[in-house]
Amino acid sequence: MKISVIGAGGWGTALSRLLARKGHSVSLWARNSRLTQDLEKRRVNERYLPGVTLPIENLRVTSDLVEALKDTEVVLLAVPSFAVRETARTLKPLLRDHVLAVVNTAKGLERQTLCTMSKVLKEELEEKIFTLSGPSHAEEVGRDAPTSVVIAGEDAQTGITLQKAFMTERFRLYFSDDILGVEYGGTVKNIIALAAGISDGLGYGDNTKAALIARGLAEIVRLGVKLGAQRETFFGLSGLGDLVVTCTSPHSRNRAVGYRIGRGEKLSQILKNMAMVAEGVYATEAVRALARAKGAELPITEAVYAMLYEDADPIEQLNSLMTREPKREVL
Repeated sequence: MKISVIGAGGWGTALSRLLARKGHSVSLWARNSRLTQDLEKRRVNERYLPGVTLPIENLRVTSDLVEALKDTEVVLLAVPSFAVRETARTLKPLLRDHVLAVVNTAKGLERQTLCTMSKVLKEELEEKIFTLSGPSHAEEVGRDAPTSVVIAGEDAQTGITLQKAFMTERFRLYFSDDILGVEYGGTVKNIIALAAGISDGLGYGDNTKAALIARGLAEIVRLGVKLGAQRETFFGLSGLGDLVVTCTSPHSRNRAVGYRIGRGEKLSQILKNMAMVAEGVYATEAVRALARAKGAELPITEAVYAMLYEDADPIEQLNSLMTREPKREVL
């Protein structure tokens, strides 16, 4: 199968390696021509995925989008959520009838419209749209650590074709027809990971983090069900699984940003020094607006928003969460 991976960050690089090693013909498109030349020459993405060698066979790196999309059967978008619509508009005139599907990997909502990435892509493209999500850090997938994820979409036949095409002995895929649930789980968990990182930065321990994960899952379920997702989706890989790994892993950019906020740094300074995107920073604003519009109570999200965008004190926000009115536990 000919697969075009759009975006040469850590995740795009890791997936390109995985798919090429399986035997697919892969074109990895990088916006930066200097990065393209470096990848072609050294076969290592030192900026975004250091220490992981790319195969020579079956994997070409290019900055020419027309060349990257030539004869492609599957387009895999590995760009941040804020770039998905613009990228789709650029791709549209270049895609041909033989494209089987477009697969999104971004975990977030569009800030201006509050749309999921699949809705953005459906508005811009005619192809069948799928989302790949789950507990899957590029640093580990790139080193063949056993990983399980979800491929979600409305067309089961095409979804199962993609499932078989992407799956390897170290990368297992499950198919889901609940693309909304998969996307909302992958979005809101980044906000909870920011909260977990803030807790770590404040010096709190496992009890606090476990409470944030559990009550964070309640927020994910509460919002997702209101928006039409299936409740059971949030207890699977793209919900609970992704939530746990993002809240606890040293690879998690969202947890890392939260940690630095908990240590007293300002968000503007943190973002200035980051090479890669922490999606939770953008998701917090969009999810808060969406929850308020739908009447969903998300206290952790509200607290994270206050810390990110209103310069609220982390300890005061934690105290506010802990002293809320007593309630029955409902998930």
